[in-house]
Amino acid sequence: MIFKKVLLMAIGVIGAIALSILTNLPGIAQTPTDLDLAAYHAPIHYQDTDSTKYSGDYITQFNYDGDWRGTNNWDNLSAYPLNAHAYYSVAETCTHRFITYSFFHPQDWTDTPFDQEHENDLEGLLAIVRKDGTTFGKLEGIVTVFHTDFYSYTPAGSSLTNGAENIDGTLTTSSYNSSPHPLTTQEAKGHGLRAWPAGNFNGGSTQDGIIYYPSKTTAEVPASGNDRNVLYSLIDVFASSGLWQHQLDEASSSTGITYATWGTFKGDSSGSCGDGTPTCANNSANTPWGWDDSNDGAVYRGEMALDPAHLTDVYFNGLGNFDTTYIRNRYIQDLRDRGYNSSNVPLGWPTQINLNTLIGKLKNQC
Repeated sequence: MIFKKVLLMAIGVIGAIALSILTNLPGIAQTPTDLDLAAYHAPIHYQDTDSTKYSGDYITQFNYDGDWRGTNNWDNLSAYPLNAHAYYSVAETCTHRFITYSFFHPQDWTDTPFDQEHENDLEGLLAIVRKDGTTFGKLEGIVTVFHTDFYSYTPAGSSLTNGAENIDGTLTTSSYNSSPHPLTTQEAKGHGLRAWPAGNFNGGSTQDGIIYYPSKTTAEVPASGNDRNVLYSLIDVFASSGLWQHQLDEASSSTGITYATWGTFKGDSSGSCGDGTPTCANNSANTPWGWDDSNDGAVYRGEMALDPAHLTDVYFNGLGNFDTTYIRNRYIQDLRDRGYNSSNVPLGWPTQINLNTLIGKLKNQC
């Protein structure tokens, strides 16, 4: 009996050692967590700032002020610390992982006469990552959100070519924490996002701006509007009681506190929004499932998050082996599980997207 127990223990130890060796061999891909995956590919982010109001250009989380009310984020800007955060989500097909990143600002502001500003601002990007047999895959391209226009970039050596949309430039990457990270840049005030070095801030010593670096755990507050090393913490969009959970809870309601309608935050003209000569627009900031390019043809509002494989398939050629159905897509899965379908869509759902067709893109395995 004792011999049998010892033998079983020995077999277990040998098996564990063998598994450890196999999973760490070159070419044997391990399955990363979504946080690990997001941190590996997360942008090093160059945020332009304006000295009129540096804090208006700091990135943070939507509930930085301790609540989920969209109509007081503008008002509370100077009352709470603006710890740096960015949101992410991951969807997966048999050939690719698609990671959305988004950067939140409590204010989209201006000091230009007769311009417009609004409460809340969330702009970001889609990272297209091929599953190439390595743990974290290979970044093939990104698509960024610049207000109502999307911009496409590919790193040197990418196989992707122009599709229905033209590629707008070459993506620069930089090594950080032993992995290559794309460099992105975001304008001051309006916060449109493109690939570095587009915009007014590229890190030069005479420029106003902040360079944000990704972290799994640490969310720092910039020392000033000219801080060159600030860590931002990654937040899963699907986290419990997070952005997506609040959207689902308010998806059929017109009286929610976070969202005005599907994919659009609530925001009003309280506080100083619109004071002086600028105007203040209500309910003007969108989430990744509400982002839309105004002239990209058959890619519709919210597809950067909801159906990133379709967006990628339209935007690029040279994709090679490319799957357009999902083994993981929480956006679609959660909508289905909440009982939504083409006959019962959330308030404000984009009419061009057939929800039953979208749900039909889910599958159990490759």
